Parts: sequence; C-alpha cells; structure tokens
Amino acid sequence: MRLHVGCAMWTNTSWQGRFIPHPLPQKERLHAYASLCNAVEGNTTFYATPARNTVELWAQQTDPDFRFVLKLPKPITHERRLNGAEEELRAFLDAIEPLGPRAHALWIQLPGSFSPGDLGVLAAFLNRLPRSHRYAVEVRHRAFFEDERSARLLEQVLSGAGAEWVPFDTVVLFQTPPTTDAERESWTKKPRMPRRTTALTGNPIVRYIGRDDAERTAEGWRPWVDTVVAWLREGRSPTFFLHTPDNADAPALARRFHDEVRSHLPALAPLPEPVPVEPLTLF
Repeated sequence: MRLHVGCAMWTNTSWQGRFIPHPLPQKERLHAYASLCNAVEGNTTFYATPARNTVELWAQQTDPDFRFVLKLPKPITHERRLNGAEEELRAFLDAIEPLGPRAHALWIQLPGSFSPGDLGVLAAFLNRLPRSHRYAVEVRHRAFFEDERSARLLEQVLSGAGAEWVPFDTVVLFQTPPTTDAERESWTKKPRMPRRTTALTGNPIVRYIGRDDAERTAEGWRPWVDTVVAWLREGRSPTFFLHTPDNADAPALARRFHDEVRSHLPALAPLPEPVPVEPLTLF
C-alpha cells in the first residue's frame, strides 16, 4: 500500500529554514521537498511548457516513485479548449519525457465555462491522447455537481478513456467567513466546489484546501481520511494534495494527513525522513 501526499508547489519562502534547509540553491529545493512529501502538483506547467533540460533536473532530484501530477498548458485547455492544439501537446509531452514514471498523471483542468454541452469535445480529446500516460480531469462548471445526468455523462466519458475525475474540495474554506488576508484572497479566487468522493480508477487524485488554522484544516479533512483508508483497502493508490490559503504549513499538514491515514492502516508504507534543516553536530 502506498499513499502519496503533496502540496501545490515544492518551494515557498515561508518553508525556508523551517521545512527545508536555508540557504539552499533553487536547483536543490525539489530534492529537499521530496524528503517531506512524495508527490507535487505541477501548476507551473499551466503557464508555460518547461524546457526539457529543466525537467531533467526535476527527475534527477526525485526517486522514480515520486509523483508529479502535471497540469496541461493553458493554450491547450483554456485558449484552444481542447481543439487544434496538437502542436502544443506534442511539445509538452516531449518536454516531460525525462520524468518517466514520475509523471504520474497529466492533469486536464478545464475552465468554469466548460459545460456538459462540451463533453463531446472532451471525449474526442481524451481518445486522441497517447496511452503511454495516465490522465485526470478537473471540471468546475456547477452542472457537473448539481445535475445527476451531467455528472453521469462526465463519468461515462472519463471511464471510457480510463481517466480520473479530480475533485477540488473547498467546502471548509467557504464554511465560515475568512479570518486572514490569505483566506480573504482565496475567497475571491477559489471556486466553491462541493465535496466529491467517488473514484473512477485505481489512482484517485484529491485536491483539498483547508484554512490557515491547522486544526480547522485537520478537522475538515476527516471525511477524506475515511475515504482514503477505504480506497487503500480496495487496492487503489491515491494521491492527496493539501492546500491552505497561505500554504505556510502545507508540508507538515500533508505529512500529518498521511500519519492519520497510517494510524488506521499500520501496513501503509511510511513517508521518507525529511532532510535535516539544521546541520548535524556532535554536541
């Protein structure tokens, strides 16, 4: 049994000297992060396809079982809306090739305007994709969450292509009014998404955002602990991404979530020991 947990990024100014050593060159920060968590969201690829030599450095800093869930570039999903983006897709797939098995899934995040009426476009796009990768889709149109027929049709499209539906759980974030500047900013930017706990494949992926208060974040993930435990018992291999509005304590919270799941399943493989933040001394 393996549970992969991670954050929305592998470097954050507030982590330096707390979770990862400081000072530390930029090219070594992913290695330090990978001693804390065994997965990461590849959000930066949404804004630009990385250079192949950059991706080679990512591979060198991580073990083969580390998981990158990489977001398809914006021109493919938001500008071309999955139509006529073959050149951009080829360039992206070529760039990430050095990751090998670390590229756990390619993440197709669709705009909120992508509605049930667009499912034919999604089905055609998924069917054109190479089978050498695993795919996961995140939708934000309310109909997929409020209309049973729309949800069922989306599940049929995804299941037919062996793709997963990525839930973005923002229930706790919007449960009560914000209390920090980061929470107030998240209220203006994050979608109000209901909790969805159905897995379509053997590799479910969850995105969960809590609050800047650690205990409220942990209280909000209780249903996910039960769900992830059940998935593991069924033989699935989930990946759970932990967000908070400021992400200041995200690595520690991701590890805490893993510990809570492991308290129910002692056979679950532990996370690696973190790279020491302070140099070891004899005294």
